[in-house]
Amino acid sequence: TSRNFSILRSSSHLARLIQSPQCCALRGSRITGHIVCYWNRTTRVLPTHFAGRLYPRAGLWQSRCMHLLRVCCTLVFGIIVLATAGGSVRAQAVAVDLHLVLAVDVSWSMDPEEQRLQRDGYVEAFRDPQVIKAIQSGPNRRIAVTYFEWAGADIHFLVVPWVIIDGPAAARRLADQLSERNISRHRMTSISSALQFARGLLAEAPWPTPRRVIDVSGDGPNNSGPSPVTMIRDELVAEGIIINGLPIMLKVGDASSYGFGQDIADLDVYYARCVIGGPGSFMIPIRKREEFSTATRQKLLLEISGLEIPRIHRAQFVPPPAPGTAPGASEPYDCEVGERNWRRYYLDRGRF
Repeated sequence: TSRNFSILRSSSHLARLIQSPQCCALRGSRITGHIVCYWNRTTRVLPTHFAGRLYPRAGLWQSRCMHLLRVCCTLVFGIIVLATAGGSVRAQAVAVDLHLVLAVDVSWSMDPEEQRLQRDGYVEAFRDPQVIKAIQSGPNRRIAVTYFEWAGADIHFLVVPWVIIDGPAAARRLADQLSERNISRHRMTSISSALQFARGLLAEAPWPTPRRVIDVSGDGPNNSGPSPVTMIRDELVAEGIIINGLPIMLKVGDASSYGFGQDIADLDVYYARCVIGGPGSFMIPIRKREEFSTATRQKLLLEISGLEIPRIHRAQFVPPPAPGTAPGASEPYDCEVGERNWRRYYLDRGRF
């Protein structure tokens, strides 16, 4: 030993040092397994596994640092737990009047101009004072909205994740996001797959609500993914989810349009009997380009307020009398018309 430190070169050296009169091992005490050494009447407490250069007060400072580190780690862990729990409590405490999933068709059967009109319809609607007033008229004065685009089976693009709209500022932010994001274009039309994706989004929404609505807009029948679409629709309706529709019928009867027969003349009837469902469900067809803005605005007002208009097609499948048959309908409807047309115009003719 020296005045300032001792060099422990090996375990045998440590053993000899422990056996010296200047050091003794403490056993049977709170610091059992430590060594007390005396240098010039000064006590040093060292761990028994210590090796290498021994500085004065090294063991003491090591003990203090370890204690401080444990305290800091405990505090940080506690803060993280409290923050997580607090965030969860706050999310659960904020109730909304509506979970609204906007599911928008971006299949190739829609040209870029139609897709732009479709997107702009939502942008204008969320900037409309009447829509904002309707949002703030509910018991909780707020709704939760998410917006995604869909095409064929498993082709989904989340444009805007869940966001709470509780006033003009939040509504304008949503409108700005929709205005700035790019619009996708992909092949095929799978309403059934879009409904399944929307179901997953509803399951992820953290805020309690009395109403859950999926709004589907598209320009053709289901031709890919789970079939028939009524199977998925009925599952969602059984879970208390309402499905509304916005069928786009700009190219009805146009055989030259992309799709080779995919556009059906009675798309509004298809949506009424095969797509929409749940109490108060409805659909509003768009037959002219200038109707995108007004129809989208009207649809949102109805969904947010929960109002029902008798003149709009309504479907209440609880349960349906027969596959493809809506209450009040005299004859069954072919809800697999899209799949049959696809096989007829593509697979059977080798165009795929």
